[in-house]
Amino acid sequence: MAAEKALALVVRGTDWSETSCIATLFTREFGKVRALAKGGRRLKSNFDCAFDLLTVCRVVFLRKATGGLDLLTEARMEERFPVLREDLAAYYTGCYIAELLAEGTEVYDPHPQLFDRTLGCLRGLDRDVAPLTVATVFELVWLRELGYSPRLEACAVCGSEGVRPDGDCGVWVSPAAGGVLCPRCGPAAPDRRRISGDGLTTLRALVAAAESDSPMSLDRPPASVKELRQVLGSMVSCVLGRRPRLLRYVDGR
Repeated sequence: MAAEKALALVVRGTDWSETSCIATLFTREFGKVRALAKGGRRLKSNFDCAFDLLTVCRVVFLRKATGGLDLLTEARMEERFPVLREDLAAYYTGCYIAELLAEGTEVYDPHPQLFDRTLGCLRGLDRDVAPLTVATVFELVWLRELGYSPRLEACAVCGSEGVRPDGDCGVWVSPAAGGVLCPRCGPAAPDRRRISGDGLTTLRALVAAAESDSPMSLDRPPASVKELRQVLGSMVSCVLGRRPRLLRYVDGR
């Protein structure tokens, strides 16, 4: 077995025995990796205390050819995010990011841009970017990288162009369909929900900013932010196959 080297973010840890643990890592080079760290719980080991949640580390592991757990042989801590230990809202947002990476990505399916943007989001928390903004940025990047970026200009069902809000009624959105719906398709979607014209404009701007790595802001009226969070939460839940456990802590509901 050849040794592989990678830059990794710890997204989950599980005790295996009194001295060993299983680490779920999201790596830049290989995507998600699940590896056994023998002796990883010992105070003195080759792992440099690198298994705290959302620690960035340089790892060396042996990839098993027949599947199952890889064998982690070395982990050296590279970066931590102090705000996660100082601010509860930031901590919940970090845990939410870890949950989506651990359960919403596949083993050995690399997404280097998602890895880079994830570190950018966590560093944003350290720079006092609002946790709710960071969560929204990450959701949009995560959806895009997995191929589920919301379709907001044309009907997600029939493809008709130029879907526009209907006055104060806004426009229909279907998380299962992956975007906005035209007046003809909207009533037939069982998971349809309304989003206002202001909410749709904001969502379009946020999607564009996420795709271009531009700064984002949720400096919008509370009602608009609330409906945006509901729509994005429903889309993330649809892709994940269940409602994320940490989502209610991020949104405060």
